[in-house]
Amino acid sequence: MLNIFRAVTSFALKPFYAFKRRFPLLSYIANRLLTMAFMLFILGFAVFGLMALVPGDIVDQIMIQQLFSESQGRTGQNIQAMNAQQLAAFRAELGLDQPFYVQYFRWLNRVIIHQDLGVSSISNAPVSFLISSRIVNSLLLNLISLVFITIFSFVLGVYFSSKAGTRADAAVTFFALLLHAFPGLLLYILLQLFAAVSGLFPVTAYPPFPFSEAPAKFVFSYAHHVFLPLFAAFLGGIGGTLRMIRATMLDQLGQPYITSLRSRGIAEWRIYLTHAFRNTLNPYITGSANMLAGLFSGSLILEIIFAYPGIGRLMYEAVTQQDVNLVLANIMFISFLVLVGMALADIVLALVDPRIRYGKE
Repeated sequence: MLNIFRAVTSFALKPFYAFKRRFPLLSYIANRLLTMAFMLFILGFAVFGLMALVPGDIVDQIMIQQLFSESQGRTGQNIQAMNAQQLAAFRAELGLDQPFYVQYFRWLNRVIIHQDLGVSSISNAPVSFLISSRIVNSLLLNLISLVFITIFSFVLGVYFSSKAGTRADAAVTFFALLLHAFPGLLLYILLQLFAAVSGLFPVTAYPPFPFSEAPAKFVFSYAHHVFLPLFAAFLGGIGGTLRMIRATMLDQLGQPYITSLRSRGIAEWRIYLTHAFRNTLNPYITGSANMLAGLFSGSLILEIIFAYPGIGRLMYEAVTQQDVNLVLANIMFISFLVLVGMALADIVLALVDPRIRYGKE
């Protein structure tokens, strides 16, 4: 019986293995997409379960607010009876009286079949509209930070790897380690205090008027408002990246092929930029997705402190108000972006480094 099962399984998977041997990169991409879908499913299930463990729910908060506004002229017992009936009816209307796994599969059905993320229980606005109005701000902030971190890390890392052992290299290494170990929350607070005391920068990170009102003025005002948050994100990320690139360059410069290139009379700048530098791309590409994920997770605190209207601040507001639809959509969307970034990093790594071949048996 076991032999029959193995034969049937081998026959059924034969086209898959043939496709994997012929198109290893496409097979790898498909495998990553399936893994991403499974991870998002497990993540959503866990989020629904954790939200169900939190005392109270969104209905309790709404009814408590109504209780304070309607409590004048009524006795405490009448208010309690009224609220109990309204709570039960409201929970049944929202489906909160069902177990969390039933709610989750209903949410999946609505998202997959009807492409509907639901409505925020607090603002009654579509969740897709709330996310789309905030995600652009967070992407802009984090991608600009990533670009600046990448440029300065490579320039400084490659340059000071050629100055290894000098005082300048020791000073840069010390400050990179200090920035890497410095608490991000304390850095944000110090920069906020600097903005408040000096008056050189606004304490909020977003202009007080919309882009449609004055586009040119908005661009300059946005650059002025967002400078400190960008500087904070830059300082928080450059320390670790600079140390990694410098260490990778020093490791490559000690390899035998570098000695061979120098013995052949190859110019030193070509050895640095053409050979050693190219091999530093591998660990950076691998870690870039994790760095982007770290920027998104760190932007939660940054957006709260600097009052920046991004996805992190929206997540904080949704969690404090126990808005399940908004919390789940936020987490799934950010997780999707992070997983896509990791998949793209692996694919780019396979294209950059010809030694890597995914799908080898």
